[in-house]
Amino acid sequence: MPVTIYHNPQCSKSRQTLQLLCDKGVEPDIVEYLKSPPDAKTLAGLLKKLGLVPRELMRRKEAAYKENGLADNNLDDATLIDGMVSNPILIERPIVVNGQRAALGRPPEAVLDIL
Repeated sequence: MPVTIYHNPQCSKSRQTLQLLCDKGVEPDIVEYLKSPPDAKTLAGLLKKLGLVPRELMRRKEAAYKENGLADNNLDDATLIDGMVSNPILIERPIVVNGQRAALGRPPEAVLDIL
């Protein structure tokens, strides 16, 4: 089963996680999610695999978080997911997927549990 990494090459943790996978002999499919953002259905599936709610996967210090009104605690999950789809910079990275399991590479070693 192929391993996929949702990757941002500008992010040091993302680069470290990709290198860790390669060092372990894993050649993942690389999705540069800023260029090819996941749609709402894919993002909802990733959240389920990660065991997270949308806000836990959001980069809340990004300007787009406040600029788009996403800091409002009354927003529902669908609205938050739509916010990440529209502003993929808000998606925490990297996300590594292996079958029905996923892990956030923070720290990079966290992904070893799903390999």
